[in-house]
Amino acid sequence: MGRRRKGRDISGWLVMDKPAGLTSTAVVNKVRWAFDAKKAGHAGTLDPDATGLLAVALGEATKTVPYVTDALKAYEFTVRWGQATNTDDAEGEVIATRDTRPSEDEIKAALGQFVGDIQQVPPKFSAVKIDGERAYKLARDGEDVEIEPRPLWVEELLLIDVPDIDHAVFEMTCGKGGYVRSIARDLGEALGCLGHVVTLRRLWSGPFDLEGAVTLDQVEALAKSPEIDALLRPLEEGLQDLPELRCSEIAATRLRNGNAAEVIGSDVEFGDTAWVSHNGVPVAVGEYRGGTLQPSRVFVLS
Repeated sequence: MGRRRKGRDISGWLVMDKPAGLTSTAVVNKVRWAFDAKKAGHAGTLDPDATGLLAVALGEATKTVPYVTDALKAYEFTVRWGQATNTDDAEGEVIATRDTRPSEDEIKAALGQFVGDIQQVPPKFSAVKIDGERAYKLARDGEDVEIEPRPLWVEELLLIDVPDIDHAVFEMTCGKGGYVRSIARDLGEALGCLGHVVTLRRLWSGPFDLEGAVTLDQVEALAKSPEIDALLRPLEEGLQDLPELRCSEIAATRLRNGNAAEVIGSDVEFGDTAWVSHNGVPVAVGEYRGGTLQPSRVFVLS
C-alpha cells in the first residue's frame, strides 16, 4: 500500500507575484506548506531571477494546469547589448563582447524575424532534456551541450523603451515553451552586437494576470491560518479560455465516473475541448461530441 499524502483536500488557484531569487518549485513548496495542501503545482516555470505571474494550482485545480500552460503568455524584459553570457542572462559568465550598439530603428527592423512561427534553440542552461539529462546539469558538468531547435509561436514582440545605448526594453507575447533568454541572445546576434537578459517579468499567462496577485510575504503572514483560504481563486478560473457547458445531476454522475453524458451549451463545435458544470460546480473537461461530452479529466470537489 502506498503512503497516504498528508495535508488538506483544498482546491483552487493562487495567483502569485513571484519574487526574484527563488525557483518556481520553491514557491510552490512554500504555498503548499502555507495552505497545508495535499497537492500543488504550477502552470509554467519562471527562471529563479525572473519575477511576475506564477499561477499555483492546489488540489483538483492541478488537473487544469495544462490549459493554462498551453495558453499565450506575456513578458516584459530588458536586454543588455554588447555581451553574450553562457546562460543568456546576467547570472552567467561573459563569454564574448562587442563594441557595436544598435540604433532604435535597427532594433525595430530586426524584430520581424522573431514574430510568428519561429524556430528557437533553448539556452544551454535550461531544463530541456537531452538523452534523459537536464541540459543545465550537462552544461554545469562542462559538457558541450547541443540542443535542437524547437518551434515557437510569437504573437507579438515590441520595443518598449531604450533607456540608454547599452539597454533596450521589450514586451513579448508567445505560446508554450518560449525562452525569453533565447530571444535576447538571438536578437543580439542578428543585430551584430550580442545580448543577454538582465531583467524578466511575466505579465500574464492565459486567464491570469498580475491584478490582485498575491506576494510571498502575504502567504507567509497567513500561513496555516483559516484566513489564508480567502486568497484562493476558484478552480474554474483556470478554464476561462475553454467554453463552458452545463449538465444535469444524472449527467454529472456519469461524467465523474468517466462516461460520456449529455450536456447543454452553445458556440461549441464537434471535437472542441470544453468544461462542464452542474449548479456552478466544475464537473469535468473533455471533448464535445455533438450534444455529449467525453470526459478526459474529472473533478472531485466537496
